[in-house]
Amino acid sequence: MNASTKISTQKNQADTVNNGVSFEQAVIELEAIVQQMELGNLALDASFNAYKRGAELLQICQASLSNVEQQVRILTDANKLAAFSVDNA
Repeated sequence: MNASTKISTQKNQADTVNNGVSFEQAVIELEAIVQQMELGNLALDASFNAYKRGAELLQICQASLSNVEQQVRILTDANKLAAFSVDNA
């Protein structure tokens, strides 16, 4: 398995580990939650549930960004694309 295949596999695994929510899907849902909350029409319970879901989505986004950032570091450091492993950290 070459380095680009490993990176692609890691990306796919990261996407599905996050409850099947991709980075892009998480951002879209998070934006919708923010918009709903800014309108101020949600009941207290609905606001709290929206806040909790937003926190979950934020964690998904942060994990995805962190994964990509590490891949960029590997690419930059080695001047070639390589799979990230715990040994490289």
